Amino acid sequence: QVQLVESGGGLVQAGGSLRLSCAASGSIFSINVMGWYRQAPGKQRELVATTISGGRTNYADSVKGRFTISRDNAKNTVYLQMNSLKPEDTGVYYCLANIQNTLLIRSEYWGQGTQVTVSS
Repeated sequence: QVQLVESGGGLVQAGGSLRLSCAASGSIFSINVMGWYRQAPGKQRELVATTISGGRTNYADSVKGRFTISRDNAKNTVYLQMNSLKPEDTGVYYCLANIQNTLLIRSEYWGQGTQVTVSS
């Protein structure tokens, strides 16, 4: 079994910062891609940022220069530092990980989601 547990969401004023964390645990052999998606009310889930095991990162244009994704491979954890937050960043943020388990089966796993609310 593999689990992703997210933390760090909350309510913040526009211009503020939040840091999200997502820790993977369980029968993990390796992790390739880790990333963050978000879903605003009434909208589809969208990519925020991803990072692959080699360190390459990818960001949505809407968050470039404001958000930074990083990972600690020793802890199987991915972080999302969010600065200069805007009301349009409001939504439920989901962690995604592409994990190969100890049976060498690769699957995508999602976290339960954490709410981020940015007030104007």
